[in-house]
Amino acid sequence: MKKLRSIGIFTLLLVMAVANSCKEDFLEVTPNGALDGQVLATAQGVDALLIGAYAMLDGVSSNGFGWEAASSNWVYGSIRGMEANKGTDAGDQPDINPIQTFTETATNPYLDIKFRSVYEAISRCNSAMIVLINAESKGTVTAEQATSFRKQIRLLRGWYHFEAWRMWSKPDGTGIPYLDETTDVASAGNIEDYRPQIIADLTEGSTLPDNMGQIGRFNGTVGKVLLAKALMQMNKDYAAARTLLETVKTSGRKPDGSAIGLDPLYGDIFDAAKRNTSPENIYVIQYSVNDGSGGWNAGWGEVLNFPYKGGGGSPGGCCGFFQPNQELVNSYKTVGGLPLLDNSYNADPLITDQGVPVANTWAAGTAYGVGAIVTITDASAAANRQLKAYRSLVAGNTGNNPLTSPAQWALQWEEDTDPVDPRLDWAVGRRGIPYLDWGIHTGQDWIRDQSYAGPFSPKKQVYKKAQEGQLTEVGNWTAGWTANGYRFIRYADVLLMLAECQIETNQLADARTNINLVRARAANSAGFVKEADGTTDAANYVINEYPAAGAPFDNQANARLALRMERKLELAMEGHRYFDLQRWGIAQAELARILAYERTLRPTAYTGASVGAEDVNFPLPQRQIELNPNLVQNR
Repeated sequence: MKKLRSIGIFTLLLVMAVANSCKEDFLEVTPNGALDGQVLATAQGVDALLIGAYAMLDGVSSNGFGWEAASSNWVYGSIRGMEANKGTDAGDQPDINPIQTFTETATNPYLDIKFRSVYEAISRCNSAMIVLINAESKGTVTAEQATSFRKQIRLLRGWYHFEAWRMWSKPDGTGIPYLDETTDVASAGNIEDYRPQIIADLTEGSTLPDNMGQIGRFNGTVGKVLLAKALMQMNKDYAAARTLLETVKTSGRKPDGSAIGLDPLYGDIFDAAKRNTSPENIYVIQYSVNDGSGGWNAGWGEVLNFPYKGGGGSPGGCCGFFQPNQELVNSYKTVGGLPLLDNSYNADPLITDQGVPVANTWAAGTAYGVGAIVTITDASAAANRQLKAYRSLVAGNTGNNPLTSPAQWALQWEEDTDPVDPRLDWAVGRRGIPYLDWGIHTGQDWIRDQSYAGPFSPKKQVYKKAQEGQLTEVGNWTAGWTANGYRFIRYADVLLMLAECQIETNQLADARTNINLVRARAANSAGFVKEADGTTDAANYVINEYPAAGAPFDNQANARLALRMERKLELAMEGHRYFDLQRWGIAQAELARILAYERTLRPTAYTGASVGAEDVNFPLPQRQIELNPNLVQNR
């Protein structure tokens, strides 16, 4: 249960009782009993149940839902969207492998756990609604309390159904069951189009007040964003979504009533200590640590996603999952400060240390065998090429300086000096660049199996070394349980959704303005600097705004390319990509393009992979069909 506010022991016990009454399968989750009707039918009881519904926002519960159901969607949004791969090695969590290679079947355990998690969340919403109705009939809640509870419940229920819809809907809108407090779950089916019911839930929730007095409750701003997202994804109703998002931009607030806006520094958005204070983070799914829960309230869903290097040299110490792809990294290349919208960045990829062991410092008089790697400082070289790595060609190459005896050495790797968007090094850990305050990312020793998963590490969810023990769980098998809650709604995401709506309604100049707001913040944000002098940029950071005249905002097609690239760069590794591609109707083509590139670099990670028309959604879990014959497969 996430901490919305301090609650008494009695309320907490009620929440736990109801949470534990939710069964493994969504058809067995309606707890209608005397406890509901007599004890819980008060404002305190309804609120306890509502807190239980909020608790499922992270997808995690003691019923066995963990990283398989994380609402950060790192598996379903980012890995499936091919901005990242599973990482680690081929044998760990093998059920992710077919999701990565587009070969998953209806029996994949990850899909079943995700389904169960979403529908347990829906069940908790309906339990709260049933008790609220009972409390209203008894007069144990005021009209104002009832209105607030009802809107929160419906907004949560609408979101959870939308999450299911994004995963399992068919092109005609059918594919998932919709359950409200009146549903006979024994006859619930998925052959109807339930988009109107989902939109209705979200619409009522969007009328909540903006100031709920607590950071963890949904408010009117959150409701408007979620409704706009659903209108865009489900109905392509860009005009209605634009109106909602314009309101959010001009007058939206955080749930505690504080202001929203772009954080001046891109990196501060993801700082665990600033998760709730950054104006960027409109809604953060709340995690807490060292609260006696053993980590259940922490970032359980993301606990695997830290560099593998142990011994205190990197955060988490485990488990090497969720590694950014080379194709994503290449996307950050710029020409004239602008991205390459034609995807030509892959023709000249950024240099990496793939296959290069961690270097030793060259020392005169030392014998280096074949395959040895050394680093040197070339004082005569240009400043941006000071670090070089060489490999020995001749065993016993004693004392031969690679600079003065170049014939006996071959250049293996050096830092890339091509211009890049500075957001690259906030999203991706790569060799030679500081990894927050953990020191320089030294390459292969930070990676579990570089040949399988590549040379990059995730970065956005990672805590700083100075925060370990305060914002991480103490005493568990990894420090990867953190208080760094998932950024569920960011202000930049709102601006880019608004820009998308403006493009689709032919307001190209307004769309350029909003996209440039995001790019200007990226340009003004502090990048990383070299440890050697503390002032020189760690990479060649070059980013500019789009010009007022000419491409890409000269026509709708070009503007779409700019918007789609901006979402890729701004929101990388945040679980959005696959669902963006779905919405734009380009999932099959774009994923096939990236797959063709990535499989040449990491063939073992993409063995048997191919992208078909069916891969724009996931198969409905076979276990759920067996439990409920009213459900039909969606493929």
